[in-house]
Amino acid sequence: MRPCPTFLLVLLRWVRLRMCARRWRYSNGNNSRLPLCVRQRWAYLKLMVNSLYYNSLTNSDVIMDSLMEPIFWMVDLLTRWFGSVFVCLVVILTSSILLIAYVGLLPLILNTYSPPWIVWHIGYGHWNLFMIVFHYYKATKTAPGYPPTVKNDIPFVSVCKKCIIPKPARTHHCGICNTCILKMDHHCPWLNNCVGHFNQRYFFCFCLSMTLGCVYCSISGRNLFLDAYSAIEVHTYTRFTYQTPPPPYTFRDKMFHKSIIYMWVLTSTVAVALGGLTIWHAVLISRGETSIERHINNKEAERMAKHGKVYKNPFNYGRLNNWKVFFGVEKRSHWLTRVLLPSGHAPYGNGLTWDIYPIRKDMIPV
Repeated sequence: MRPCPTFLLVLLRWVRLRMCARRWRYSNGNNSRLPLCVRQRWAYLKLMVNSLYYNSLTNSDVIMDSLMEPIFWMVDLLTRWFGSVFVCLVVILTSSILLIAYVGLLPLILNTYSPPWIVWHIGYGHWNLFMIVFHYYKATKTAPGYPPTVKNDIPFVSVCKKCIIPKPARTHHCGICNTCILKMDHHCPWLNNCVGHFNQRYFFCFCLSMTLGCVYCSISGRNLFLDAYSAIEVHTYTRFTYQTPPPPYTFRDKMFHKSIIYMWVLTSTVAVALGGLTIWHAVLISRGETSIERHINNKEAERMAKHGKVYKNPFNYGRLNNWKVFFGVEKRSHWLTRVLLPSGHAPYGNGLTWDIYPIRKDMIPV
C-alpha cells in the first residue's frame, strides 16, 4: 500500500522545520557565548556582505570599500588608542629641545654673542616658544565643533548615515572621534583631536610657529652642529689611531656635542616635514577649502568639465578675503593682536551656515 502524497509532503515539511529549528538553536547558542562586541561586529559584517547581493548600486568601488572596512576600522581604533601617546611624544621632544637650548646654548650665547644678537635670540626665541605652546594647547583642548543633535531649522545638505543626524554644509563624519565635525579638515593624531571650524586656526598657527622655530634652530645651530660633529670624529680618530693619549675630552663635552647633533637633526627633519604640511594648508586656506573639500572639489570639477561647465568653489571669497576670514581680521590692529600675537578669539561664523558667493568686494575692509 502506497503512502499518501499529502502525508509525505507534510512529513518532509515537518522534518525541514525541525532541522531549521535545531540549526537556529545551535547557531544562536554558540553566538550567545560570544562577547556582545564580537556579536555586534559579526552581525555588521553579515549585513555588509548581504548588502552587496541586494544592492542595485553595487560596483567595484563599493565592494572595495566594503572589503577595506575592517582595515579602516582597525586604523581608526589604533589612532584613537594611541592619541595620548602622540601628544606625550610631542611634549617630550619639544621639552628636550628646550632643555638643550636653555642648559647648553643660552650660556654660550650670553658669553660669546654681541648685545644686539643676544636681544634678538632671546626675544625671537621666547616669542616663538610662546606661540608654539599657546596654539598647541588651544588646538588640543578646543572642540572642533559639532552639529546639533536636536531638531532645528538650520539648513542641511545631507544626513549622516552613521550618526543619523542632519549634516550642515562642510560637515563630515570622523570615524576616529565617531561623530560629525563642522568644517572638518582631518583628524590629527598629534593633537589627539579633530581639526574643524573652531580649532583650525590654532592648528595652522601651531604648524607655522613650530616650523619657524625648527628653521630658526636649524639655521642658527648649523655651525655648532658642524663643530660638534668634527669634535666627535677627531676624538674617535685620535683615540684609535695614535698610541699617545688623546686630548682631554670630558663626559660633559661629549654630551654637549651629542646634544647639539640631536637638536640639529631633529629640528631639521621636523622643519622639512612640517614645513611641507604648513605650505599645503596655506594653499588650501588661500583657496577657501579644507583637505576633504579639496578632493571633493577636484572630482566635481572633473564631472562638470565633461559637460562643458566650470566648477566654482562657493566658499572661495578671494585669496586675501580667505585669509582675513580665517584669522578673524576685522580691523587693521587685528593683524598684530590676532595674527602676530596669541589670541583666543572665536572664528568667523558659527560653522552651521555659510555665505555663498558674496559681493565682489572686501568682506572685511582692512
